[in-house]
Amino acid sequence: MSTNTSAEGPPFPVEPEVMVVLSTLWQSGHGAYLVGGGVRDALLGIPVSDWDVATDARPQRILAIFPGSTYQNRFGTVLARGLEVTTFRRDHRYADHRRPDSVTFSEDVYEDLARRDLTINAIAWGRRGPELAPRLIDPADGQGDLETRLVRAVGDPSRRFDEDALRLLRAVRIAARLDFAIEPVTKRAMVAHAGDIEWVSEERIGSEVRRMLATEAPSRSIHLMRETGILATTLPELDALPTVTLDQALAALDEAVAEAPGNERLALAALLGETGADTAGSVLERLRVAGRDNDAITALIAAAPELYSSDWTDADVRRYMGRVRPELLDDLLALRAARAGDDDMARAEVELRERIDSQRAADSPLTLADLAIDGRDLRETLGMPESPAIGTILERLLGDVIEDPSLNVRMTLLTRASLILDELVQGGRSGTGRPPIR
Repeated sequence: MSTNTSAEGPPFPVEPEVMVVLSTLWQSGHGAYLVGGGVRDALLGIPVSDWDVATDARPQRILAIFPGSTYQNRFGTVLARGLEVTTFRRDHRYADHRRPDSVTFSEDVYEDLARRDLTINAIAWGRRGPELAPRLIDPADGQGDLETRLVRAVGDPSRRFDEDALRLLRAVRIAARLDFAIEPVTKRAMVAHAGDIEWVSEERIGSEVRRMLATEAPSRSIHLMRETGILATTLPELDALPTVTLDQALAALDEAVAEAPGNERLALAALLGETGADTAGSVLERLRVAGRDNDAITALIAAAPELYSSDWTDADVRRYMGRVRPELLDDLLALRAARAGDDDMARAEVELRERIDSQRAADSPLTLADLAIDGRDLRETLGMPESPAIGTILERLLGDVIEDPSLNVRMTLLTRASLILDELVQGGRSGTGRPPIR
């Protein structure tokens, strides 16, 4: 065990409002500590966006100390002044591999740290009350593992992962984000418990996967998941890909994230691109990706593989642009660039982007909304009743103006619409198989 004594202030930057919460608990006679990932990242010099506080104060006492705070869950967490403040606890049996059957509150910070997942998350800074100096408490030598860049479970790794299968994904994500190695005994336990991921809800799996994609080099997470067998349980569609194909997908993923950090839609399209649009759609649904985002991602995946050639006409370029919603064009171009396998493909993608930018600058019509007429014009001017034929005519007109944008003039389109209507009516009467206008 290593414990470092500091001066009154913490050995790393902490926002004043966080210190106010700690000081209030101390002055109320309670022990209180900063714990978890915030301490870990602060010791590494990484900016901290989310601090957690652990205390010996019971939840009702925390509520009394901080008027307006709210009880978050049965595990002793209170939201006080924007911070999660949780009572020290010791856990008991985890029958469902996710949550303890019961929780007992504790007076001892060491008991609280002993139940945590990883040594680097089991470091605390604070004090037992107003009379003692604050210090770092590190019973599992997490600081040593930070120095050697190692992810290691607290205590028995098999027990830690058996208790909560979500810890498998957390260990992968943290190791990948920090570019740490996983300690061998811990890694063997992850392999042994990989199948326990089935106990984790699809929503939580989706949340962890998206957090992995938000890291600087998300391919590290997927590689670790495959090495430990977690990928086969979590994303079997990716695990089933040949190694060379998966490697191509992961290279595209890292390129996409480097090009557009924080673009989750693009990252998911790159990750799942080699599985095909239909399979990707099923995976996204399982990961609880919203329907509109699911549609956007699968559209990108369907359109990205089409090879560009310099002999494409401008109409070909416009038709290709119409494969996705206008707001997705930049994502499509970024995805194509990330997938470019060699210099020739990369040069072709630059040329395609220039041609698409030229069409956008010319405000070329690409969608039904860009047409100079709409369904109301067909009903009022041509006397058409509401029917599927209106959509058929508008689609035909869109194809015409994509081929020749100069046709996108109201009277020109109405004239062409009248001709198409006559054609449809005659086709319906002659038994050609086209539906009659009703």
